[in-house]
Amino acid sequence: MTFTRRQVFGLTAGAAAFVAVAPRISFAATDDTEAAIKAFTGGAEPATGTVTLDTPEIAENGNTVPVGVSVESPMTADNYVESVLILAEGNPSPAVATFHFTAMSGAAEAKTRIRLAKTQNVIAVAKMNDGSTFIDRKEVKVTIGGCGG
Repeated sequence: MTFTRRQVFGLTAGAAAFVAVAPRISFAATDDTEAAIKAFTGGAEPATGTVTLDTPEIAENGNTVPVGVSVESPMTADNYVESVLILAEGNPSPAVATFHFTAMSGAAEAKTRIRLAKTQNVIAVAKMNDGSTFIDRKEVKVTIGGCGG
């Protein structure tokens, strides 16, 4: 098969455009997610329990995935939830949302909708006023990606 000069230039230009754009298409590495958790917890290893993440098992559309989080706490001046971090391991930027609470919040519960690029773990990390941290993970299977996928 022989190529014309125009075809060779076209193929070369196409390859150059792909090489220029390809590095920009990326997803968060598990290391990025773990680093975000360590930064949020101050380096402490979160315990399981206390925090409950509510996500669908299968999301038909990754553009709008409902996520709920609740933390068991009396929410008194001595014992309350300070904040909850929601992360999506496979998104370009893993940190999705942070909710802040006080003792006057009454309950440590929040609901939102997030975008998921692909099937991945959604993680909730709760930080209590005494410095203790708790974690919950759920895998969400995405059939149509929401971040350009």
